[in-house]
Amino acid sequence: MSNYALRLPESLKQAAKRIAASDDTTMNQFFVVAIAEKISAMETAKFFEKRAASSSAASAQSAWDKVGSAAAVAQDTWTKPL
Repeated sequence: MSNYALRLPESLKQAAKRIAASDDTTMNQFFVVAIAEKISAMETAKFFEKRAASSSAASAQSAWDKVGSAAAVAQDTWTKPL
């Protein structure tokens, strides 16, 4: 575990304090979770950009064709008309 001094505008500090209190947690935990969520979102976007760069329209269409067939079958088996 390490420490980092954070300079934060007063308005953001008050908002974080309010939200943390309403969530029954500390501001520290609020910041840790917020940073983790941001990192996760950015790394997920990077992952999909990398995957997209190495794919082709033909392989994407092939995957959609498989999903479309399976989704139609699955829907017929678990939904019934009223």
